Amino acid sequence: MTELGELPEGCIAVILSRTTPLDVGRLSLVSTTFNSAAKFNDVWNRFLPSDPHLISSTISQCPSLANNPSKKALFLAMSDSPIIIDNGRKSFQLERKSGKKCYMLSARSLTIAGIDDIYSWYWTDTPDSRFTEVANIRFLRWLEIRGMINTTSLSPNTQYAAYLVFKTIHAYGFDKCPVVLSVGVEGGHIDTKIVCLDPNVQRRPSNRRFNHTLVGLPRPSVRSDGWLEIEMGEFFNSGIEDENIQMNVIEIMSGMMKASFSLEGIEVRPKVDN
Repeated sequence: MTELGELPEGCIAVILSRTTPLDVGRLSLVSTTFNSAAKFNDVWNRFLPSDPHLISSTISQCPSLANNPSKKALFLAMSDSPIIIDNGRKSFQLERKSGKKCYMLSARSLTIAGIDDIYSWYWTDTPDSRFTEVANIRFLRWLEIRGMINTTSLSPNTQYAAYLVFKTIHAYGFDKCPVVLSVGVEGGHIDTKIVCLDPNVQRRPSNRRFNHTLVGLPRPSVRSDGWLEIEMGEFFNSGIEDENIQMNVIEIMSGMMKASFSLEGIEVRPKVDN
């Protein structure tokens, strides 16, 4: 019986292409033959999106790839940092370990109630944002943000989660009222969760004035890019159905005034087991 390591490099490359980018990296250490096969374009082509627009967008932002466009280099570029697409309204990135697609919908691509009211919202450019503009709450009582993404743009057979990405610097009002987040198929079942968007609110009451409705609610966490995020919900993309996934952020019940909240967008990325 032929040992796996005795197979031709081409055969090993075919086997590697049926795994994941993480597995290819690990298996490339097995032997020089595996290492050589792991560099084949056919291997990394399997991990790249089939959409030529995404490929061309990546090359346009990384001109060096045009001179040496190996499939591995292209994959690493697409997984290394977000690529701005759709005229600056979205970003795209490949998840490094699995090669699955990730998207962030910018604030400009979301439906925000009252966004044209200059007394409620305003736009600013923020150096630490991947997008040219973020939406900021000036003063408002009713918060309503809605986003949508079609499952055909995502990786099939994948469990996804949506995350609200934002900042609160001396935020006002979010320490006193919970916010409802929801994710689900448009026109179908939508899962909801109640959260607290103020990361500075204590999880347990420390005085009589503490709003007990916020005790024990999920809180946002700090991302590697310095922004806050909180999971809105999950959904499974089978890759069979052409469906629109609706993602909502709602707080219209308390009537509490809110301020000093910056919205970067909603990110949709694969769930990764820890």
